[in-house]
Amino acid sequence: MAKRDYYEVLGVSKTADEKEIKKAYRKVAMKYHPDRNPDNKEAEEKFKEAAEAYEVLSDANKKARYDRYGHAGMGQGGFGGGGSMNMEDIFSQFGDIFGDMGGSPFESFFGGGRSRTRSRGQKGTNLRIKVSMTLEEVQAGVSKKIKVKKQVSCAPCNGSGAKDSSSVQTCNTCGGSGYVRQVKNTFLGQMQTTTVCPTCSGSGQSVTANCTTCKGVGSNLASDTIEIEIPAGVEDGMQLSMRGKGNAGKKGGPNGDLLINIEVKKHDHFSRDGMNVIYDLFLNFADAALGTSVEVPTLTGKVKIKIPAGTQAGKIFKLKDKGLPSVQAYGKGDQMINVNIWTPKKLNAEEKELMEKLLEMPNFKPNPGKSEKGFFEKMKDYFD
Repeated sequence: MAKRDYYEVLGVSKTADEKEIKKAYRKVAMKYHPDRNPDNKEAEEKFKEAAEAYEVLSDANKKARYDRYGHAGMGQGGFGGGGSMNMEDIFSQFGDIFGDMGGSPFESFFGGGRSRTRSRGQKGTNLRIKVSMTLEEVQAGVSKKIKVKKQVSCAPCNGSGAKDSSSVQTCNTCGGSGYVRQVKNTFLGQMQTTTVCPTCSGSGQSVTANCTTCKGVGSNLASDTIEIEIPAGVEDGMQLSMRGKGNAGKKGGPNGDLLINIEVKKHDHFSRDGMNVIYDLFLNFADAALGTSVEVPTLTGKVKIKIPAGTQAGKIFKLKDKGLPSVQAYGKGDQMINVNIWTPKKLNAEEKELMEKLLEMPNFKPNPGKSEKGFFEKMKDYFD
């Protein structure tokens, strides 16, 4: 099923500012929140859909990429927006949307509702890499295996940071809930807030003896090979992301993301103009005057094109659909062939004499007459 437009999901226009987007998300999230719609799968999906839309539209960089490339700009198979968001990811957004209330704001709105999803440890940091691609790879899309050094979950303690199971106890600060409540006096009166426990970082547990391998951190530096599926049509400077493929979290926290910066290598034959590729074809003026057939390269192989007699410098021929695909997976660009007339830098005595005879011809002009054609055919023998 195709994804709905993010602006449509939140009910805002493309010109909506940050405040409007936040307000719209709050309204949709409250309408479809699971606490208000128990055992309603359709409402749960709309709740997740709204969270995904907000995650993209509330981030200036993601929003700009989405405005330009649509859902394909967010990537496929784990790239981009919120396609793999779970309830823990979604509830973590509410601190920004509903104030510093922690998990689900509906605990205070509806007398508790479902139990809050406990955050586990500290989320890992994002990992940033650069991937270089050729135009041929951009044209077809590519799968690359990248070897990176990153923090991975510690195997002996399974990321807990504890020496063994007996070294794990209930956190005394939060009583195992992972959260602490505070009452603050404000000009509106007393306000109760809920924050992640500073002692256990939300895990609800304390460690009495650290793992000897990771020293209690829960992760170690190691090499990892990651397979990246890059869609066709990406551009130089574009950033893709893979959720959960970054550094491991601390003490069992979720992984960070892998951020992939695309770098398109300079091509020997082609330059790029959006979805079109540009090729400079050099002809000697005899071929341009008489017409010929030439073989030109494309991103998928060589093709033969006909050059009509009297072709001028600056003439552009178009090979339809021989350009680059749209990153949104619709449409394809063309290959534009720009004609240049090659002029020899040095002439021998015989060639120079032929040039001088040409200048003496009374009817010499850009579109040669019958008498000049024989002369060009003679010159062609010298320049081929």
